[in-house]
Amino acid sequence: MTKADIVANISEKLGMEKGDVQATIETFMDEVKTSLESGDNVYLRGFGSFVVKTRAEKTGRNISKNTTIKIPAHNIPAFKPAKIFVEGVKSNVEVK
Repeated sequence: MTKADIVANISEKLGMEKGDVQATIETFMDEVKTSLESGDNVYLRGFGSFVVKTRAEKTGRNISKNTTIKIPAHNIPAFKPAKIFVEGVKSNVEVK
């Protein structure tokens, strides 16, 4: 499912203009991004949490030059689904 599909589905379910729904979704995503960039986590009860995870420094390999490189510690955005969300997926989605 793409963002356009989500916009179309919400627009149809709520009877709203696609442009309004698009603007709402874009604003939501901007708010989540802004919060994470400032180091704040975003908690959506019953859905999940957008969190900032810290990755430790590690040693990597440059295979083409056969050398080791240090990958510095860094932060990455991550999503942790809520327990009820995980259970819903487990019980409703067939294992492939």
